[in-house]
Amino acid sequence: MFSGEYQHSVDPKGRLIMPSKFREGLGEKFMITRGLDDCLFVYSMTDWESFETKLKSLPMTDNNARAFVRFFLSGATECELDKQGRILVPQNLRDYAGIDKDVAVVGVSSRVEIWDKDKWQKYICDVNANPNELAKNLTSIGLVF
Repeated sequence: MFSGEYQHSVDPKGRLIMPSKFREGLGEKFMITRGLDDCLFVYSMTDWESFETKLKSLPMTDNNARAFVRFFLSGATECELDKQGRILVPQNLRDYAGIDKDVAVVGVSSRVEIWDKDKWQKYICDVNANPNELAKNLTSIGLVF
């Protein structure tokens, strides 16, 4: 399980140091792809295979399902850590997430998210503005506190 928030920078070549706390859970090779909310999702190979299986089970006859599968799979790239614990974040993914230099690397249970630092701060401020409303909305999908 991934948790925590770390501030890092992407170097001019597009390399990002993956926090040491996340390296073991991700393994030597892992997948990075477009995520929701304008961030990037990073999955261990095991969790990626599980996620991909779920995507494959979606009906091809449904337009939304096809779009959802394309969204995640067309942007997916296998990554490896270099000797300094860095990954190369592909340019197309940096462009998608608006990542230029400063990022937040966030653990979110079964995945790691990579956010542009300013977008992350805005997102957190928006969520923190009304956590009671967020909790209330989650009861509609069966989450009870």
